[in-house]
Amino acid sequence: MSATKDLFGGALTATLPTDLIDASDLRQVPDTQEVFLFPNSGISIIIEVLKSVSASDIREAAGVHFDSLAYDNDATSKNVHQIEEVANGSDGATPNPVVLHGTQSVQKFNSKTTDDVRILLALFRVKEKDIDLVMTMNVPMTSADGGAVNESDWMVAKGVFDTAAKSLHIVNYGLFE
Repeated sequence: MSATKDLFGGALTATLPTDLIDASDLRQVPDTQEVFLFPNSGISIIIEVLKSVSASDIREAAGVHFDSLAYDNDATSKNVHQIEEVANGSDGATPNPVVLHGTQSVQKFNSKTTDDVRILLALFRVKEKDIDLVMTMNVPMTSADGGAVNESDWMVAKGVFDTAAKSLHIVNYGLFE
């Protein structure tokens, strides 16, 4: 079951599953992030407020954020499979996102094997505030720690991401001050 969830104190809203675990209940999360974990898997979804990257083309900017994520993940390889603009059905207050589908091979926790992680990234460029609002979902397809999912679970996760990206709404631009 899904419901509209307040993010960043209600400054944003998005439709997300009701059973997601708020990572801030388990560990410290930066003020610029909302992090949610899926129960019984290694899937996570992160909404992050970032200063806009210098790339003027939004598709290129999505690639820059993907590369930055690969760097942060210490990825041994990365591939972008698709980048597309998506209509979010907003009233105009929220920009349409560009959605990137990619994969990364990530070595976690000093493991000798790499995890194959599918990455879904939605970039909402808030030009008037010089902000990139980035929603990322990490879906481990192979995992040394047992958090991997199968193709069926991947399709469910992708559906959750698509719904979240299309439903994300900026309620209060004061968040970006």
